[in-house]
Amino acid sequence: MSTVIEQDAARQRLAAQLSRVAIGDKAALAEVYRLTSAKLFGVCLRILDDRGEAEDVLQQIYLTVWQKAGSFDAAKASPITWLVAIARNRSIDRRRARPAAAHAALEEAVEVSDPSPSALADLETSEQRRRLYDCLGTLEDKQATAIRRAFLDGLTYDELARAGGVPLGTMKSWIRRGLMKLRECLGT
Repeated sequence: MSTVIEQDAARQRLAAQLSRVAIGDKAALAEVYRLTSAKLFGVCLRILDDRGEAEDVLQQIYLTVWQKAGSFDAAKASPITWLVAIARNRSIDRRRARPAAAHAALEEAVEVSDPSPSALADLETSEQRRRLYDCLGTLEDKQATAIRRAFLDGLTYDELARAGGVPLGTMKSWIRRGLMKLRECLGT
């Protein structure tokens, strides 16, 4: 029980720091960086599979946080969820911007194990992990698989559609409907 209380306190502290960043507090941004950079770097590295690119994207993430901290709403998402979403989106944008040859090389590469924790392993609490698994279990298999591959493995909608042999619009619909069901199930 104390772990849940400690994690809630950490979440509130991070939300408070983001509020201070929104009013231009540089020390608060430094604290947000200290508290979250390792996790966000792991997300970037997992998606990009290139340390240099992940470092560049990490800088962009904190520039975005500095510019958009005022748009963070603690009633809609936890601070780490908001930050991971920024990291994921920036990383996918960077990956999409690579030349076509880089995509082919990545797809042909042998699967290499990543010693860093996966995004799933880093979910804020075991309770959240259990709730997420329970809610994913209520989804249709195709929706649950698409959501896992998109948000935990960093695949783009286009990559998922090609892998699943379905039109891009269908894949987007599966994921959108699945996310709406997850939001309802998780009560967020």
